[in-house]
Amino acid sequence: MSQPEAPAGEAPAGRSTPDEPWPVRVVSQKIGDWIARLGVVWTEGQITQISRRPGAPTVFLTLRDTAAEISVSVVTGRAVVEACDPPLREGARVVVQAKPDWYAGRGTLSLRASQIRQVGLGELLARIEQLKRQLAGEGLFARERKRRLPFLPHRIGLITGRNSAAMRDVLENARARLPSARFEVREVPVQGATAVTRVMEALSELDADESVDVIIVARGGGSVEDLLPFSDETLCRAVFACRTPVVSAIGHEPDTPLLDYVADVRCSTPTDAGKRVVPDFTEEQRGLAQARHRLRTALHGKLEREYQGLAAIRSRPCLAQPSRMIDDRRAEIAALRDRIRRSLEVRLEAAHRDNGHLRSQLRALSPQATLDRGYAIAQRGDGTVVRAADDVEAGEALRLRVAEGELTVTVKE
Repeated sequence: MSQPEAPAGEAPAGRSTPDEPWPVRVVSQKIGDWIARLGVVWTEGQITQISRRPGAPTVFLTLRDTAAEISVSVVTGRAVVEACDPPLREGARVVVQAKPDWYAGRGTLSLRASQIRQVGLGELLARIEQLKRQLAGEGLFARERKRRLPFLPHRIGLITGRNSAAMRDVLENARARLPSARFEVREVPVQGATAVTRVMEALSELDADESVDVIIVARGGGSVEDLLPFSDETLCRAVFACRTPVVSAIGHEPDTPLLDYVADVRCSTPTDAGKRVVPDFTEEQRGLAQARHRLRTALHGKLEREYQGLAAIRSRPCLAQPSRMIDDRRAEIAALRDRIRRSLEVRLEAAHRDNGHLRSQLRALSPQATLDRGYAIAQRGDGTVVRAADDVEAGEALRLRVAEGELTVTVKE
């Protein structure tokens, strides 16, 4: 059974179906009804545009979320705007009390503001400090996650304001140190409502470029409000996610936006950044000359020591007169041979004398000497010497040994 048709300008009852869809005006009307249920809300953002028509009681503002690309129109009375102290200006951070309003005819959302309060400096600093503690707790400031800058970058990315003094300081100081330094410059707004978005776009583009070895984000000095974009949470996280080392050169020495803590290297000024990212060509030449001199001196000293060592080796007799060593050995061999000969002769002579003495002693003690003096030795048949007459019997044959020869005799009695 079909749903009853709603009167013109009113939303039909029930749910929409493929067979009975709601017209666009009905959808827009229902959105307006849902938004109307929100009531009055407080919201925070940054004013990017103020439109005042002369004599008109209404002022139109554009309020932007500082952490996202979302903007909404704000409609308020002139009295509300004029009540702000200091006067509202583009780029101001504000807190707005407003009632969301859906314009069904165009399908747009707007806020009808009844109060506008500017965020004071103290409150801004407190919020930055709170965000600083949050990012530090997540490890975005950790020293061990910082990357070292390349010694000699092939190309340097530079994100800075259009025709700014910061850009000139970086380029002039870098090229004064290294004339061949090449830059890829992105000129973007560095303050105001669009600064964060444009800086992030340039950062993403340079980070994707393989030829860019380091990225510098530079801006001159300014008030705390002027430097707020560089304490934006979204920008800090984008810098932390970069694969390319990032150098922060924001403001002067006392200025420390959160980008300084997230970046890999923090420079006190853009001038300092120009000096830090490239080596000093003149200083490197001087260093090379000194290193070359030290190397030459060390090499000459080593060669001189080696030459003296070779000269000392060459002066040794074995190398100065190689035949002398052979002559010395020949003389030693001849002397040893002579000593051996003399020793052998002495030993032989002593042995000959000993032999003569032994021969004389043997001859003196030999029975032959006794026989030579006329004596004889009587031996029985078995060779035993007859020492007494009783040792033999009559008729026994004996051998009688004389000085020259032997006799066989028979005992008669």
